Amino acid sequence: MTKKLMKGCEAIGEAAIHAGCRLFFGYPITPQNEIPEYMAERMPQVGGTFVQAESELAASNMIYGAAAAGCRCMTSSSSPGISLMQEAISYMAGAELPAVLVNIMRAGPGLGGILPSQADYFQATKSGGHGDYHLFVLAPSSVQEAADLMQDAFDIADRYRSPVIILGDGLIGQMMEPVEFKERPPADLPPKTWATDGCRGRQPNIINSLYLDPEECERVNRRIAARYAVWRERETRSAGYNLDSLHDLLVVAYGTVARVCQTAIDDLKADGLEVGLFRPITLFPFPAQELRAAAARAKRVLVVELNMGQCKEDVEAILQGKLPVHFYGRQGGMMASPDEVATEIRRILQQGSN
Repeated sequence: MTKKLMKGCEAIGEAAIHAGCRLFFGYPITPQNEIPEYMAERMPQVGGTFVQAESELAASNMIYGAAAAGCRCMTSSSSPGISLMQEAISYMAGAELPAVLVNIMRAGPGLGGILPSQADYFQATKSGGHGDYHLFVLAPSSVQEAADLMQDAFDIADRYRSPVIILGDGLIGQMMEPVEFKERPPADLPPKTWATDGCRGRQPNIINSLYLDPEECERVNRRIAARYAVWRERETRSAGYNLDSLHDLLVVAYGTVARVCQTAIDDLKADGLEVGLFRPITLFPFPAQELRAAAARAKRVLVVELNMGQCKEDVEAILQGKLPVHFYGRQGGMMASPDEVATEIRRILQQGSN
């Protein structure tokens, strides 16, 4: 297939169309404006519908309604906008509705800035809305992977009747890279017999997230939570680099930061330093077993993020004190460079040898 040079936001939109999405509801906010802009042009061309809602709250509730009707639908936003959507996201989780949301993260807290960040890790992986639930979270590191994961996200959402979020930093949305859209055979997915698509001789379906009977509410919570164990067993994804042998240090990084770290690791090879890279692709469920296997070959761990150490907390919990876990991060829209990461790795290894 022919590759096309595309901006990440545009590739995400096109991948959604290839996945069968025909309904997009959104509201503009930097740095993801190119997604709704692209969908506004493309949706009418493929027989779909684009709606610029009056707010992020409105867009997220439109997604609720479209998902309840059994439609493949999506929205996109950036950090503060995703915060405004949290109530509806919790409702979708409680009503067991499949939908795809894209968060192209910007710096925070508050309005912060419009430059790349990974500050929304907690919000995405710990369920930013009220209630006791999780989202399935995917973190691409390239434009091609963003396109591939976008198509996966719709299948995962439908298979498990759950909202799925694509979590990309601002760089992944704005960079341009070659991308191809791979035609896939239809996934083996369960029929949407629960959808409110017209009775047609059957009893009406009711989509709801209100359970006043505490026993019923508990049953729903347990049913939803049971999916997370299935996700952990079947759906975790990760990638590694330079993990074939014992190494002095293991770097853990996700998204585009992992690419920065890979460059730093290549630079350190000239100094005879053996450094591995573990990249979680699913941030929830986190690929814990794979991380433990990678860390078993290392003497210490360094987590690199564009925040104050959010993923680091998960890494520490998974490794349970078996290895020292260090952290290097940039905030406010500042991007870590390969030289900075390499310098930090040298500092940690030198400190450990003293």
